[in-house]
Amino acid sequence: MIPLPLARIAEITSGALSGMADPRAVVRGPVVIDSRAVEPGSLFVAIKGARVDGHDYAAHAIRAGAVAVLATRPVEAPAVIVPDAAAALAELAAAQVRTLSNVTVIGVTGSAGKTSTKDLLARLTARVGATIAPQGSFNNELGHPLTVLRADLDTRFMVLELAARNIGHIKELTRIAPPQIGVVLNVGTAHLGVFGGKEAIAKAKGELVESLPRSGVAVLNADDPLVRGMATRTEARVTYFGRGESASIRAEGVVVDARGRASFTLRTPSGAARVSLQLYGEHAVENALAAAAAGYELGLPVATIAEELSEATARSRWRMEVTDRGDGVTVVNDAYNANPDSMKAAFSAFEVLGKGRRRFAVIAALRELGEDGPALNAELGRLAGGAGLAGLIVAGPDAEPVLAGAHAAAQASAPQAPTGPAQPPAGPAQVPPGAASGAPAYQGQPGHGQPVRIVHVPDAEAAAAQLAAWLRPGDAVLIKGPRAMGLERTAELVLGGATQ
Repeated sequence: MIPLPLARIAEITSGALSGMADPRAVVRGPVVIDSRAVEPGSLFVAIKGARVDGHDYAAHAIRAGAVAVLATRPVEAPAVIVPDAAAALAELAAAQVRTLSNVTVIGVTGSAGKTSTKDLLARLTARVGATIAPQGSFNNELGHPLTVLRADLDTRFMVLELAARNIGHIKELTRIAPPQIGVVLNVGTAHLGVFGGKEAIAKAKGELVESLPRSGVAVLNADDPLVRGMATRTEARVTYFGRGESASIRAEGVVVDARGRASFTLRTPSGAARVSLQLYGEHAVENALAAAAAGYELGLPVATIAEELSEATARSRWRMEVTDRGDGVTVVNDAYNANPDSMKAAFSAFEVLGKGRRRFAVIAALRELGEDGPALNAELGRLAGGAGLAGLIVAGPDAEPVLAGAHAAAQASAPQAPTGPAQPPAGPAQVPPGAASGAPAYQGQPGHGQPVRIVHVPDAEAAAAQLAAWLRPGDAVLIKGPRAMGLERTAELVLGGATQ
């Protein structure tokens, strides 16, 4: 952060000093909303949430070294009192950006892949100059300005991730830090229920390209018609990435290895180079192309881009993290979040990574899908039930459509009864060891002749316990669900314990 005295912070935020605050005291950063992250020189922003009120931690923040608190009511600490803490945080960040004349702001948005693309692009820009990028998915009205406020006079690039929960959200984020380059990855079904349709999602994502100046660049996915159509919504120059011939930055000759990692030839207008990704899943190709296109616009040589993409590993947690336990069990932790599109991508990658092995999956019902929710969750169940698994665990509430779809797909893939002479009547269905009482079991081809087990459990901990009963050395498990289910806890427990 660029150091600011409290008097200037009060002026920027239209706030009033309170609690014996010294107007000459200087905030040097970082600006934080978690009192546990306070460092000497910090500004602590007190946010009132649904469960926790930051104002209750004001005194603790000061004891930890904060210079003052940005608050909406008087607290027992030096403070700048403002009507709306989130709005004041945004104004403070916007004022800081205006002082950074040498910074290039790059915005990344899309329904899926934002964080991975942001991480790749930040690696590329770091080859050119000091770069600020969000930690994890700091991409909303709080995380966005907090990221911006980490910049200082040495910063040359801000690679920012922009999320939208409704129309106008991205527009507001671009007001805080106006981008010169805007990258749009895709328009999918994430938050479909909030927006009401993919066209509305496209409208929201397109606010990024609308914010670009005439001198800027819109980097668009040529393979997504709704993204390609955004070219008419900007006066900036447009460049395309993708797999087709119409993309100026494209992937040719994509191959995927036994661990699900893609290699391809990166083709650009000035040459080509081979890329071998260490990231898992073929869907990482599109993220790499988007980062490459933005890097190319910044003047990076194609050889340098290919080198950086080939050396990149996942920076943000719980996104296609692949870990091999000591007993050979492979755990794919993609639990950070999920939507219908990312579920398909994860199962596609898992099919390759777990080929020839007993495979299990832990999933949960998707959320924020509106009236399409039951149908899309039933489709998720059919995807999982027909994915060749030895066992499927569905965790958490609202699981009925997922379970129904999974049972239907499992039955459809079960071997047909032999024809010929009448067979003895079948005995009662056997529930495999470790399966929940009453859970249907289906004889399917995928689990090496073993029943396909479908179980519903209440939470992440119960999912881990069920896996402990099922997993044997050499198995593979995919863990993926909506953020609210916290299925990363399942992965942590599975990785921390031995098989039973």
